[in-house]
Amino acid sequence: MEKSSEKKFYSKTELDEFRQIIDQKLVDARKEYKRLADNLKEFSGNSADSFNFTEYGNESREKEQVEILMSRQAKFMDKLEKAMIRIENGSYGICRISGDLIPKERLRVVPHATTTVDAKNKRPDNHQS
Repeated sequence: MEKSSEKKFYSKTELDEFRQIIDQKLVDARKEYKRLADNLKEFSGNSADSFNFTEYGNESREKEQVEILMSRQAKFMDKLEKAMIRIENGSYGICRISGDLIPKERLRVVPHATTTVDAKNKRPDNHQS
């Protein structure tokens, strides 16, 4: 049962608040990505022939972990950038499943969210424990 007076979109002022949150998260995410990229450059790139296999294995695992973190960071930045596009095109904060407005509290914590918690939990492919 939906009230006709129920809000369907966020105001320009509210969107500006979310834009600032996302901007700051993007700045922080880009710094972290650069830090990881710089860390990745520090790996020697030596082959297993140049030093013992244990050191090579450890470095290889560490390098792989940095690459995984960089991949996650890149995905996070992509989600934030897509959230900025939604702000610009007027669809930000609207649940892509239910069409309801995503609560401000959720968007302040997860500004790239595209669903309400209820809609996310009702999805059949949601494998939460």
